Amino acid sequence: MSAPVIYARLAAAHLRGDRGLIVIMALFVLLLPLATPRVYATDEVQYYVYLRSLRFDGDLDFANDYQRFAELNPRSGIEGSLLQPNRIRPKTGRYGNIAPVGAAIMWAPFFLLADALVRIANASGMRIPADGFSAPYIYAVCYASALYGLLGVILSYRLARRFASGFAATLASVTIWLASPLVFYMYVQMPFAHATGLFLTALFLTIWYETREWGRDDAQGHAERSWRAWLALGLIGGLMTITREQLGLFLLAPAIEALWRYARLVRLPRAVGRLAVRHALFVGAFVVALTPQLIVYQILNGEPRPASEVSGKLNWCSPHFLDTLIDVDPAPDFWCPGASDFTATFPPFSRGALVWSPALGLGLIGLALLWRRDRLLTMVLLTAFLAQTWINGAFGTTWHLTGAFGFRRLIECTPIFVVGLALVNDYLIKRIGRVGVIIPAIVLIGWNAGLVLNATVFNAETNLRRGLTWPDVWRWQMEAPLRVVEKAGDLLFRRCRFFENQRCD
Repeated sequence: MSAPVIYARLAAAHLRGDRGLIVIMALFVLLLPLATPRVYATDEVQYYVYLRSLRFDGDLDFANDYQRFAELNPRSGIEGSLLQPNRIRPKTGRYGNIAPVGAAIMWAPFFLLADALVRIANASGMRIPADGFSAPYIYAVCYASALYGLLGVILSYRLARRFASGFAATLASVTIWLASPLVFYMYVQMPFAHATGLFLTALFLTIWYETREWGRDDAQGHAERSWRAWLALGLIGGLMTITREQLGLFLLAPAIEALWRYARLVRLPRAVGRLAVRHALFVGAFVVALTPQLIVYQILNGEPRPASEVSGKLNWCSPHFLDTLIDVDPAPDFWCPGASDFTATFPPFSRGALVWSPALGLGLIGLALLWRRDRLLTMVLLTAFLAQTWINGAFGTTWHLTGAFGFRRLIECTPIFVVGLALVNDYLIKRIGRVGVIIPAIVLIGWNAGLVLNATVFNAETNLRRGLTWPDVWRWQMEAPLRVVEKAGDLLFRRCRFFENQRCD
């Protein structure tokens, strides 16, 4: 099934009054007033400057872009990071950019629409700076990112609906969305690549699974995934990879399926040949989609590969694989005894993904229930999750993501968590009723809301983004509701007071 057909099915489901879709979209709209659209610190700036520099300067020389953002945000770390001499690539003399280009490609239609509207408005007498730094451009990219996040949640929900009831899938989608870092990177730090990456990952898995089910081989091996589906998977897989490189590990889905298919067709050479041709089409489309990133590497680094400051961070034995999930002991895992250089210096239980977001653990438990329904899908999803965890544990000096909200690098695994949690919900509903799953969901969402508040509004007192400090976290979480009532006026009408480098005019 091609991507347009899947989009049509989603639209048709909505028109039929799918309550789950209505709930998800209503929540998205209700949360929009809390959005903080701005491009502030180093990561956001690097994702954004591709658009600004290409549109207004016609190049990929980011010196003036970095300098301007450093002037706009003098305490954001840009001056001490992106503009340092060691960030200049010796082969090209250009400042580097370690952010992949895929998010900018996905945001481009919204950015160009904003540019067109600014010019139309200025032609009508308004005076909006048409320079890529003014609010319309920033807002366009930020809300595009949030919209992609919404689409990712919807696709995750639709995938879960294939295995669970509408209520269970809806509750799972809302819980994983609002009880994980995803909500933060959709509404607070909006111009990161995670929400966009989630959409592409969910779309990739959706197309792969839909066509996998309808394209099972029969006894003669004649029923095959269409060439259009393989083309879509290759293009989306490539775009997914150049949005965040580690998302390329989701290509394990068609890889595992390919091994399974070839094993079944081993005595049918013609069927093997047809399948090999379609796989070649997939690889070709994937390479085509990678081309923009390879061109960027060549222009910036003087060679078609990432800079050493990215690849040099990796220790492939993944010394912090377990810590990525639950950081009981931040020392390297036992299978990497020589990785002493990668030892972190902070308390245990402060950075792990399942420590920050327990709801994700419930989603993983649900994969055991999926095993009864679809063993191949379970194996694929579990392998993809473990691969994402492995690569995160391999980022020896930055695996802990200190300074970030939660463990953001697993956001793109949202479809896996949603499917698993939906099955857990259905299992529990049959035994303890709906109330028995709604209350824990509310608690998990409330816990995450408290973390968001303590990491933003009250971060000056808690410094929560440096890690969860126990037992102080319990006190901060209990106090957050009372403190937010005290600051309700500022939160609703003067949130600028909580931002660095922004005045309330």
